[in-house]
Amino acid sequence: MTADVIIIGAGVTGAAIARELSRYKLKILILEKEAEAAFGVSKSNSGIIHAGTQNPPSSLKGWLCVEGNRLIREEIAADLGLDFAQCGQLIAVFDLADLPELEIIKKEGEELGVRGLELVDRAWLDLNEPNISPGVKAALRVPSAGIISPYRFVYALVENAVKNGAELKTERKVTGIRPQKGGGFEVVAGGEVFRARFLVNAAGLYADEISAMAGAPTFKITPRKGEEYLLDKKREHLSNHILFPLPSATSKGVLVIKTADGNPMIGPTAHDVEDKADLSTTEEGLEEVLAGARRLIPSVSKSDIIAYFSGLRPVAGKDFIIRHEDSAPGLVNAAGIQSPGLTSAPAIAVMVAGILKEHGLGLEPKEEFRRLRPRPVHLFQVPPEETRRLIAKNPAYGDIVCRCELVSAQEIRDALKRGARTLDGVKFRTRAQSGRCHGGFCTTRVIKIMQEELGLPATAVSKRGRGSELIKDERK
Repeated sequence: MTADVIIIGAGVTGAAIARELSRYKLKILILEKEAEAAFGVSKSNSGIIHAGTQNPPSSLKGWLCVEGNRLIREEIAADLGLDFAQCGQLIAVFDLADLPELEIIKKEGEELGVRGLELVDRAWLDLNEPNISPGVKAALRVPSAGIISPYRFVYALVENAVKNGAELKTERKVTGIRPQKGGGFEVVAGGEVFRARFLVNAAGLYADEISAMAGAPTFKITPRKGEEYLLDKKREHLSNHILFPLPSATSKGVLVIKTADGNPMIGPTAHDVEDKADLSTTEEGLEEVLAGARRLIPSVSKSDIIAYFSGLRPVAGKDFIIRHEDSAPGLVNAAGIQSPGLTSAPAIAVMVAGILKEHGLGLEPKEEFRRLRPRPVHLFQVPPEETRRLIAKNPAYGDIVCRCELVSAQEIRDALKRGARTLDGVKFRTRAQSGRCHGGFCTTRVIKIMQEELGLPATAVSKRGRGSELIKDERK
């Protein structure tokens, strides 16, 4: 297969680039090593749409974050039917002697173009954050920050890119890249060979290995582990904002995070590791996160936690790496995309398209770019009167499969029609299996629906792809 551009990686960066390039008369191919998009770095993202503060005004990530925030708030969330909520954030200080630090963050944010920043005192906090610790003396209010479902963001970008002609191939791990004498690349992935004039490397934790394969070993990715803990939905109103402590030199600290799905989240830690597959959680990480969260909101309890998980951020220095590699003509690296990468992704995509154009890729706009995507139905977000209307039209919306998260059989079927192929793919799109029972009640029903919709035997249904099947046929 020959494409104009091959994008390696279907996380949020690769997905955003694919959608941006799908505006033009191009043949776009996305190669993803996992069974579905968003199964790499993006699946462990906290879902914060950062405003741009806490990044130096001279940094690439600062400017891209501010622009990405604007694009999501003003265009993309509405166009793609996303569950974005602009709840704002607070950066808290526990000693009034630290107010000058908040002033610096405020000044740098304003230099980047972040609007509405204001210092708030204890009286304001008492009125607007009743659960916050008495030890918090003041905070910087950042109103343009918000929350989104990171998985559904990626899926929406990919679906829209595919609707506009891009092609996604999953379970295509790249094992070889051969630059061609006449220009372009030959990419070996999943036992197949693909060719393109341009190659965009959005491979997350493995971006350094992909760049080296393509002939540009110019950086190294260091995984930075962040352990996070999801709380029961009964604590949904724990805070009204995303709560940050004053950041350190290496981390934004342990946060209390509102999520688009209602369950608060606490974390993350930030510790460099060697293993790019180390997603373990630890007792030490739990204690560190609980201590940090309780410093902001003392009522957080270990018994509130319903899920433990960790993610790895692909660190390649202090800033993003977004550039054409002259040592490998046609290769554009989008690497080291750690926080605030989710927010920055739409702006990164525009920047990458510009770099490709500078190096010879023609960007002829399509006569029609289908930018809109209908908002999927999620009963947990729908008022009762709307739920009754949905059930009247289609009784399958009244067939509740996941009781914890109020997910119907029709929502699961819709997710499968939109591309889910695994139990995790269903979970990330619908939240079925995400509640306190962790799928104890609903998993067998989800499997049955997957069999019906996809024509799979039960033994072929997997959690996250090959090797993670749940049911074994002992007769074989």
